[in-house]
Amino acid sequence: MEWKLQRTARRKIRTEEEMLWENIMRVLANGMKQQRSQGSPKEFDSVATTYSNFKSNFLKKLSEEIPMASSPITTRWQPSPARDRESSSSVDKGPPSHIPESLGSGLKTTLAAGTLTLRSHNKNSPKTPAKGNSEVNNTTLRFCKTPPAGDRGWKENVATKGQRCLNQLFSTQKGAQQIDGKMHLCEESQCVRTGCRFGAREFYLRRFSGVYHSTCQPEVKIHLTGLRNDYYLNILDWSSQNLVAIALGSSVYIWNGQNHSWIENIDLSVFCHYVSSVTWMREGSCLAVGTSEGEVQLWDVITKKQLRNMHGHLSVVGALSWNHCILSSGSRLGRVHHHDVRMARHHVGTLYHKEAVCALKWSPEGRLLSSGCNDGLLTIWPHDPGAGVQGLPLKVIPRPTAVKAMEWCPWQSEVLAVGGGMKDGCLHILDVNTGKNVQTPSTHSQICSLTWLPKTKEVATGQGVPKNDVALWTWPMLFRSGGFFGHRDRVLHLSLSPDQTRLFSAAADGTACVWKCR
Repeated sequence: MEWKLQRTARRKIRTEEEMLWENIMRVLANGMKQQRSQGSPKEFDSVATTYSNFKSNFLKKLSEEIPMASSPITTRWQPSPARDRESSSSVDKGPPSHIPESLGSGLKTTLAAGTLTLRSHNKNSPKTPAKGNSEVNNTTLRFCKTPPAGDRGWKENVATKGQRCLNQLFSTQKGAQQIDGKMHLCEESQCVRTGCRFGAREFYLRRFSGVYHSTCQPEVKIHLTGLRNDYYLNILDWSSQNLVAIALGSSVYIWNGQNHSWIENIDLSVFCHYVSSVTWMREGSCLAVGTSEGEVQLWDVITKKQLRNMHGHLSVVGALSWNHCILSSGSRLGRVHHHDVRMARHHVGTLYHKEAVCALKWSPEGRLLSSGCNDGLLTIWPHDPGAGVQGLPLKVIPRPTAVKAMEWCPWQSEVLAVGGGMKDGCLHILDVNTGKNVQTPSTHSQICSLTWLPKTKEVATGQGVPKNDVALWTWPMLFRSGGFFGHRDRVLHLSLSPDQTRLFSAAADGTACVWKCR
């Protein structure tokens, strides 16, 4: 008799769950129909998505080894048939829908229907500055929790509970809308844009020479709208073709470093909440883009077409690095995927970390890969794109804080510069053979970014409070020889021009400058 009562109770619970799911699907379908009537391109199929399919897929995700949430920031992962087919295994299940025939300038591609193209800039658009802070906050979706037995919630109508959950879901999605990215040249006088509310800002480069010093102005000042104040992203890179790529919100802006004008932008707002990393291929015009949804896309900025979209990650792709035709991508779930972009089954290897990957850098000769993690571990890997579970690192070097700012020395092999976080405040020059510091000057600040300056044999570090400046350190003694001043928030990103004479700095206050560093 007791087992019959238990079976009856289980059936009742299952029936209520199915009714709740059906009502949620009905309201979602009505909402999507209204959006389509207003011109929205997205569609929703309430018939194909059943409660049994949802429950089986949810249980399948729970049984996987990889968790569904990233650390330290919650993942906006959304299930899709493409991602279900291309899981995080070491080999893809099948070829992508379109594969590039070659890479470099003048790339030839076979494109699928509906391929994204670069959006032309409307010069007649109003140049209204964004109000408030330029930081874009992450919003985590919160769903209604099941009330305990005996609670008043169980007596509510199922349709009412479903509508309440949907109202909460849609209101959260509305609050998570991405601010449109924009770039504007800063007016020389009486600038009232974000970051210059108190008049034109004074930017200057100061060089120290004994007790004397000289100053000079930057070549250009830029206002950025939609730049995320996120320490763990890598969204700036300067190509060998003198093109600067910078991610602003869900778009990537391509800026000409020669005539100081931006060309066009790659709009990815349909597929991702924000762009989390960018890097140029060493030769040609191929740009790799990582997204908050875990995708890695390849774009040719000359033909203005997407080459391919590589799935596999289940969280934010915060770091990218090229080694010829091998593209390495690191996610906040601690996975590093090696992609051979010449192959249909691009995923050729995986490296494993316990926490979020903040930085990836291949050495100039391509023999070593350095990866920095949020747990403070700096790992050196050999050149082995086919590495799997048995792949072991050459060396693991513990650091005091998260390893994000990192760069190989271009003129001295196996020397690596690493910037310390807020609790460290030091610039570490490491010999990766021994794992010991060669020099460790104190910056008394968080180092958010750094790069080597081969022409002047210096290291440039982008720093946070108290000065929010770019410091210059001479090699090999590493004493401070100068700095760039004017930013009012931490300098998150630095990138060097192909002729190694100019430096692009982007700060969290929404300002960017191009500096003559020689």
